[in-house]
Amino acid sequence: MADVVVYVDHVDGAVRKPTLELLTLARRLGEPVAVALGAGAAGTARVLGEHGAVRVLVSEAAEFGEFLVVPKVEALQAAVEAVSPVAVLVASSAEAKEVAARLALRIGSGVLTDAVDVEAGAEGPVATQSAFAASFTTKSRVSRGVPVITVKPNSAPVEPSPAAGAVEELSVSFSEGARGTKVVSRTPRESSGRPELTEAAIVVSGGRGVNGAENFAVIEALADSLGAAVGASRAAVDAGWYPHTNQVGQTGKSVSPQLYIASGISGAIQHRAGMQTSKTIVAVNKDAEAPIFDLVDYGVVGDLFDVVPQLTEEIKTRKG
Repeated sequence: MADVVVYVDHVDGAVRKPTLELLTLARRLGEPVAVALGAGAAGTARVLGEHGAVRVLVSEAAEFGEFLVVPKVEALQAAVEAVSPVAVLVASSAEAKEVAARLALRIGSGVLTDAVDVEAGAEGPVATQSAFAASFTTKSRVSRGVPVITVKPNSAPVEPSPAAGAVEELSVSFSEGARGTKVVSRTPRESSGRPELTEAAIVVSGGRGVNGAENFAVIEALADSLGAAVGASRAAVDAGWYPHTNQVGQTGKSVSPQLYIASGISGAIQHRAGMQTSKTIVAVNKDAEAPIFDLVDYGVVGDLFDVVPQLTEEIKTRKG
């Protein structure tokens, strides 16, 4: 069976959920070969093996932490040359998409970004993508070389499938260019205790209808009752009510959770572009004509300050 390279996203050996989703997709195409780079990479093998990785290629070279993306690109290039896979799967994050694009250029192939599904095709892997603010669904394939495909988080379930997970050292020779841009300092991001927005299974977002930074506490309370991430529309961010890092939309982050709850959001096309691929969409808005209701699975016409606290209390009671 053909091999499929999966680029592992981990933090000091703790594998992030989007990588486990990639392993589920990779098994549709062939046998997953995971590539784990950087500090703690060897510690990923057990979890990767439990989720279908037949082999885990590991390199803990210092260059991955000391320099920007080029060392990772060169390591993946070495993995592709060693494995000759039918595809390379990468989670859709800002850095990983840069790595994917650079890798595709180096191996003379094409890159498909932000796929929401991947399947085997007669002429090679086929990626499903949402295009033009999710107005169209397209199926695409790379016509030359080994396709490099980035996949949106929450596009596939995490399905354990025990495999060997055999650890092998990946030999990488770094070029001078790999050391061209050095990381001189790092500042840890302050944790909110909530899931990462782009990876969360549930997202609760607030918009113009929240009417003030202090009122986002209502949105946060609902999110916390569900174990969800908090998002915001561009209007709320531009007004200074919530950080830009939480913006969902065309000029913010794209999310694809199992459940998306939009409160006080009208549903402008720019916002819809960032959340239309959510599996289930719920909206609360006092304007019955708001465009968001054209998109939702469930809609509540009402004042969010009446509806959302009641919903929060009901969730707490049922969990109770």
